[in-house]
Amino acid sequence: MSIFELAAVAAAMTWAFSAVIAAGPSAELGAIAFNRLRMGIVLVVLAVFVAVTGGWRTLENAHIFPLVLSGFIGIFLGDTCLFLTMNRLGPRRSNILFSTNAPISAVLGWLFLGETIVGQKILGIAIVFAGVVLAIVFGKRRSQLSTWEAVKGPMWLGIALGMGAALCQSIGSLIARPVMETGVDPATASTLRVFVSVVCLTALMATGIRAVQPRAKLTLKTASIVGLSGISAMGIGMTLILFALSGGKVGIVATLSAATPAWILPLIWIKTGERPAAFAWLGAGLVILGSSLIFAA
Repeated sequence: MSIFELAAVAAAMTWAFSAVIAAGPSAELGAIAFNRLRMGIVLVVLAVFVAVTGGWRTLENAHIFPLVLSGFIGIFLGDTCLFLTMNRLGPRRSNILFSTNAPISAVLGWLFLGETIVGQKILGIAIVFAGVVLAIVFGKRRSQLSTWEAVKGPMWLGIALGMGAALCQSIGSLIARPVMETGVDPATASTLRVFVSVVCLTALMATGIRAVQPRAKLTLKTASIVGLSGISAMGIGMTLILFALSGGKVGIVATLSAATPAWILPLIWIKTGERPAAFAWLGAGLVILGSSLIFAA
C-alpha cells in the first residue's frame, strides 16, 4: 500500500474517531450549539492556516457566491442534520446513513453534470443502500444496552435527517466542484464555507428559539473534546485526504476514505464494551464494497 493510500485509510480512521468522541458533547450541548462551537474552532484554525499560506490570493469574486451557497447547504444544513441524527440514532447509525452521500453524488452528477452512470455504478448504488438497510434495521442485538444503540424519538425521523445530511453534503460538493476545478486553494474554500456555517448557526441561535439553545453549560472539558473532534475531522482528516488525492488514484483513495462506517465499529466496541452485531459489520462491509464500485466506474 502506497503512502497516499495509507493517508486515505488514516483519514477514514480519523473521521471515525471524531464521530465517536463527538457523540457525547453533541448530546450534552444539543446539535446546534455543538455544531457552532465545533465549526467556530475549525474556522479559527483554518483562517490562521490560510493567512499564513496566502491561499486567499486564489479566491476570485466569481467564486464567492457558489462557495457561500455550498457552505450553507453542505455544512450548515448538512452538518446540522448529521448531528441531529447522531443525537437520535447514535454515531454508528448516523455514519452509515451519511455514507449514502456516495451514491447520491453519483446520481446528482449524472442528473446535473452529465456524468455517465454505467451498470457498475448502478450495482454499487444498490449494494450501498442494501448495506445501509441491513445496518439500520438489523444492526443491533437485543442484548446491547449502550445508549448509542438506543433510538430517541421516531426511527423514521432519524433516518430522514441522516439521508438529508447526505443529500446536503452531496449538493454542497456538487456546487463547489466547478469552483475547485479552477484551482482555488482547498483550505481557502473550506474556510469560506465554514464561515458561512458559523454565521448561519449564530443567527439561528440568536433568534432565542429554545430548541436551538445550549442544553447545558459549557465546560472546559467539553470544549476541549469538541475542539479535538473538529480539528481531527476538518483539519487532520481533510489534510490527509487532500494529500492522498495529490498522488493516489482517485477511485482507490475515495474507496479507502469511505470506510469510516467500518472503522467506527471497533471504536464503539472499545468505548462501550459491547461488540456490534454481525449485521452492523456486514452492512458496513457492503457500503464499502458498493462505494468501491461507484468510485471505480
